Amino acid sequence: MGRTNSTAVTEFVLVGFPAVPQLQIFLFTLFLAVYIFTITANVAIISVVKLEPHLHRPMYFFISNFSFLEMWYTTAFIPKMMADLMTGHKTISVQSCIAQFYFLFLLAATENFLLALMSYDRYVAICNPLRYTSILTYRVCAELAISCWVGGILAPLMPAVWMSSLYFCGPNEIDHFYCDFAPLLTLSCTDASLSERSFYILAWCVIWSCFLFTMVSYVYIISTVLGITSNTGRMKAFSTCGSHLVVVSIYYGAVIFMYIRPTARARFHTDKVVSVFYSFVTPVLNPIIYSLRNKEVKKALRRTVGRRKD
Repeated sequence: MGRTNSTAVTEFVLVGFPAVPQLQIFLFTLFLAVYIFTITANVAIISVVKLEPHLHRPMYFFISNFSFLEMWYTTAFIPKMMADLMTGHKTISVQSCIAQFYFLFLLAATENFLLALMSYDRYVAICNPLRYTSILTYRVCAELAISCWVGGILAPLMPAVWMSSLYFCGPNEIDHFYCDFAPLLTLSCTDASLSERSFYILAWCVIWSCFLFTMVSYVYIISTVLGITSNTGRMKAFSTCGSHLVVVSIYYGAVIFMYIRPTARARFHTDKVVSVFYSFVTPVLNPIIYSLRNKEVKKALRRTVGRRKD
């Protein structure tokens, strides 16, 4: 459709989760609870790691970065969803929508890199314990974390730039609760093949490389754990690794289905439901699995709370 024959769209409508008023109140309460828990739990983790000297170790340094990321990831879309539910005003400007897309995928790409990095940390700790402190020095940890964030910033940059040059002339409804790539692409009235190709090449590279690296790390970890003679030590290691693998499996199962399946351009209504798993479920599970179930973190939390009461 030519630009001269159509009116440019300036706002999109995020359909979200259509529901009767009673259900909207329930959804608002649910999203608010998820958001408060995610922010509170991650702030607590970051604070405890910073305040407790014995937690100044690579694993907790990476967990702090991960917690910081989770706070911003949920902030990028949940407050907007809650405002839409309360006011019924579900519009978002084209510029704000593209900005939301960029920041969400910046954080998602960084999460992939950090998950791979955290699996490498556990690999070194379990498979090369005597060299752990010499391999993962403070400088190396800082450089690796910075590389994750820089990679996350750069990964969705070109798709977002190309998307900002697209022309939207209607319809303007996005059947999602945030500005996802494919729903935006289908609303474009101009050729979006360059943006589409660049996005899916990056998605394949980022998701598959991080997923395979993480899985290979855990294969080595599990094979090493199986060689532990102590039943107590083996069970402790399996308990930790098993919990981590559950979160990783849920996260990657959802993102692989959403972004690198063969029919990625064809969108289904179920995509919105699948998005819930990595948008809501994993941010809630991550602080529980990675930190709050950790005995050292729980003891540190109790000490910190005790000092505040005194």
